[in-house]
Amino acid sequence: MELQHIDLSQLKTTKLNVRKIGAKEIDDLVPSIQSLGIIQPLLVRANCEGFEVVAGQRRFHALSKIAESEAVEPVPCIIMQEGDDAKAIEASLAENIARLPMREIDQYKAFSALSKKGTGVEDIAAQFGITDRQVKQRLALGNLYAPILTAYEKQEIGVDTIRSLTLATPKQQKAWWQLFKSDEYAPQFHALKAWLFGGANIPLENALFDVADYKGQIVSDLFGEESYFDDAEKFWTLQNQAIAKLKQGFLDEGWQEVTILDVGEFYYRWDHAETDKDNGGRVYISVSKLGEVSQHVGYVTQKEAKRKQQELSGETPVSKNGELTKSMQNYLALHRHSAVRTELLSHQGIALRLAVAQMIAGSSLWSVQADPQKANTDAIAQSLATNKAESVFQAERGRVQNLLDLSGDAGEPIVPRKTDWGKSPDLYAIVAKLMELDDASVNLVLTFVVAETLPSNSALVEILGEKLSVNMADHWQPDQTFFDLLRDKETLNTIVKQVAGKSAADAHVASTAKVQKQIIQDGLSGKRKNGKQDWQPGYMSFPMTAYTKKGGIEAMDSRKALKKLFK
Repeated sequence: MELQHIDLSQLKTTKLNVRKIGAKEIDDLVPSIQSLGIIQPLLVRANCEGFEVVAGQRRFHALSKIAESEAVEPVPCIIMQEGDDAKAIEASLAENIARLPMREIDQYKAFSALSKKGTGVEDIAAQFGITDRQVKQRLALGNLYAPILTAYEKQEIGVDTIRSLTLATPKQQKAWWQLFKSDEYAPQFHALKAWLFGGANIPLENALFDVADYKGQIVSDLFGEESYFDDAEKFWTLQNQAIAKLKQGFLDEGWQEVTILDVGEFYYRWDHAETDKDNGGRVYISVSKLGEVSQHVGYVTQKEAKRKQQELSGETPVSKNGELTKSMQNYLALHRHSAVRTELLSHQGIALRLAVAQMIAGSSLWSVQADPQKANTDAIAQSLATNKAESVFQAERGRVQNLLDLSGDAGEPIVPRKTDWGKSPDLYAIVAKLMELDDASVNLVLTFVVAETLPSNSALVEILGEKLSVNMADHWQPDQTFFDLLRDKETLNTIVKQVAGKSAADAHVASTAKVQKQIIQDGLSGKRKNGKQDWQPGYMSFPMTAYTKKGGIEAMDSRKALKKLFK
């Protein structure tokens, strides 16, 4: 046999080809050849009029169809020897049994080329006559570390192993490759999956947060360079907070939607199309079971991209089996919506209940979150937990939970925080319950929800503190955490003067901060004669007052900015 490129005009079909039916069913093959060309040569043999096609009849007819509208390059053909009728029939049979007689790596290259041009999985499957699942399996090879893919092409790695490696994260693939190239054991086949998913140790490098904030132990591998977190629960608490911060960062940059996949859920690149921010692109964040976080910025699903393309071209997809078109359903929805909301204007009680329910559970147009009360240190969190006001607030939360028939700890907010993905109560269950309550109870729930969603460290807190004449002495007393965080020497000396008197302040103007703090604490506890035990710092007054002219106090700056509005 020999390979030649033969002009299409010199080729014709043969009676020996076993495909008697379907040889001219080429609608799925034409676009594939136009995109990729002839991947597998035709099998031909010479006759007195040129060459007859023994295997590749569908490719021949597809090329003939293309030639009707555009030029076709000479066709790659394998020429068989004369007298090989039996072999010809056998070759034709083999071709028609195996619709896609390429290696997995060749299939990947072909499918990847189409995918990069915007062809979806379903369309690729239709072109090659295989299932969506088979296409996705081949495209998964594109996630492999380049040296691994090369080794697979050279048949140095088996099929079962390569398929398991498509489930590994980039870091895991590189780690496995180092084992494979070394004298150490590199797990393969079923052992590879156990190696990928069986380990419980979380590598230090996977943390998005400052490792200094981790309160557990760091375990180092004596025989390697990796270090691990010993407490998965503590790791995930900090990691989830960091992921929430990462998500908020993208939202602050103007991305309208950030989707966080479930831990261990894979992000399939071939199911998505690149789309910029202004055209509705979103951010996907995937998290492996070992805490590794990957960001996929600027994508929508292939279906969404196709729908967008149809909208731009003026096409309106119509349901094949539905009773109503999309436009008719839109027409009905808008008119029904207009009538209902106009009638709602006369029913303030129902509107109140709907507002409260959507604040608690959220809806497509409502997004409200409870203040996270994020403490920078464990000491601050512990101090807040012992605050008198916080105890009263949690007791009221329990009362509201009972009114709404909600289960849960009184320490958990009624309105979910940003980090509580998927924990929102059922909107319709909340609406139904509020409809049963009287107006006084609904107003009680509303007041609590508004309080729970009041943002900390905001000008609203300062304004309301003044408006409500809040006396912090009713809720808080200086504790050890307060003194631990108080650092400014000038401030400390002024406080010594307020608590212990001018003579004590003058006598200790050059003393260390530690000494001055002790004087203040002794004065507050009654250990120091003439100490002012009911003292409250200016930082806890409404409006807040400072002790120096250094500035830099956010609460005072935000209040000052609104001075003209709230006098």
